Amino acid sequence: MLAASPKPKKSVLVVDDHDIIADTLVMVLSAEGFHAVAAYNSQNALSLLQSGSFDLLLSDVMMPGMTGIELAIDSVRRHLVRKVLLMSGVSSTANLLENARKLGYSFEILAKPIYPTEVIERIQTLLAAGDGA
Repeated sequence: MLAASPKPKKSVLVVDDHDIIADTLVMVLSAEGFHAVAAYNSQNALSLLQSGSFDLLLSDVMMPGMTGIELAIDSVRRHLVRKVLLMSGVSSTANLLENARKLGYSFEILAKPIYPTEVIERIQTLLAAGDGA
């Protein structure tokens, strides 16, 4: 018989246009007890966000079509997700983040390459900060 977990699993939507990155992060997060789902573009991510309930959006910044920052702003504005963590290996991300700040949005960002222990710690910290609110 399985013991009931004291808290429900936190859900994370992982968005990256590189399937291997999204799938690997889903495996890492699932192994840590998160309910993690992958999306490979912003449109698919929006559909998943609208149809499900996610605690955190973990998204690459530079993707074709809608950027991760645009996805994050839209998701937060529409109350589709509680927390956002972005990741990028591109130095031009600073300009995109500054434009988001001018619109009143501030997001944390992880530099690629992503290390599993770092992403898990950042997600746990972000979600813990939201639990008390």
